[in-house]
Amino acid sequence: MTSAPLRWPDAADPVIRGDLTVAVAYVTPAGGAVVTSVSPLGLGSREAARVGFTTSLGFPKKLERILRDPNVAVAYHTREHGFAASDAYVLAQGAASVDMHPSPERLAELMHASEPFLGEVRRGPLWDWLLREYHQERVFVDVELQRVAVWENLAARGARAVTGAAWPEFPAEQKAPKNGTGPRVDVAAVARQVHRLPHRLLAYRGADGLPVIVPVKVTGHDETGLHLDIPAGLLPPGGRRAGFLAHAFQPQCVGLGMRTLTGWLTVTEKGAVYAPHTSKGLAAPPYRTLLTVSNGLLAKYGLWRARRDGTSARLHALAAQRQTD
Repeated sequence: MTSAPLRWPDAADPVIRGDLTVAVAYVTPAGGAVVTSVSPLGLGSREAARVGFTTSLGFPKKLERILRDPNVAVAYHTREHGFAASDAYVLAQGAASVDMHPSPERLAELMHASEPFLGEVRRGPLWDWLLREYHQERVFVDVELQRVAVWENLAARGARAVTGAAWPEFPAEQKAPKNGTGPRVDVAAVARQVHRLPHRLLAYRGADGLPVIVPVKVTGHDETGLHLDIPAGLLPPGGRRAGFLAHAFQPQCVGLGMRTLTGWLTVTEKGAVYAPHTSKGLAAPPYRTLLTVSNGLLAKYGLWRARRDGTSARLHALAAQRQTD
């Protein structure tokens, strides 16, 4: 890896600062990757070679995976409802650290940074109570960059410009799981769900341990899985565990839909097929007040549950251990 901080290239700057929604991938103990979407709110520092996003204790599995293996990738893959005019696809990779106890100043800066992207923060006695956990119990994930790759187009086709660590060779083919590589969920149902969500990406663990996120197109499906159109030279040949994300969102993320899959990717000279093993969906209402109330109540419940079942204590212990390693 690179030994000195890198500055992301000029072409990436408006994209990193302006995209409303990005894809984040982290690795699994079995050698796969999970990819999901977040709103980064322009968080990061070019001088410190760092990008970031926030999450909450209501999503403990993601936090636990990142704390156990900090290799993370962030893909700036769509300009929809954002502020950048560039057509570049930007992939930022690096090692994540988790700030479990952000300062009041950092939380205040986050609220200020969120308003251009998500709209004015609701304030008042009732809103302050409802949104206390949602705003004040945030967890920051800071990614110290080791590599930034930029393609001139959102399809990631053609040449890439790499800053930082050199782009690695393809990883070796992975051993097939004991339960087989074929689909374990209804492929036709998954295809229908994905069809409604225009932004689609696939993630796998690279040879250096860092996830790689690639934009893909679904061209069809059959009993073997989803058939994919992929950028040349970005997916390694053979079979491996991989994550799949399909999502859609409206201005200020007031309404969104997301489908996250885990499964098995097979790439041959004939093409790429993704066999889904698990499928989870999420939808948020396209009404701002209803969404705000839902976010507040879910944050309250998630934090209560995390404290009650010991998840909060376990995550704090993992974070403390990571700081001492």
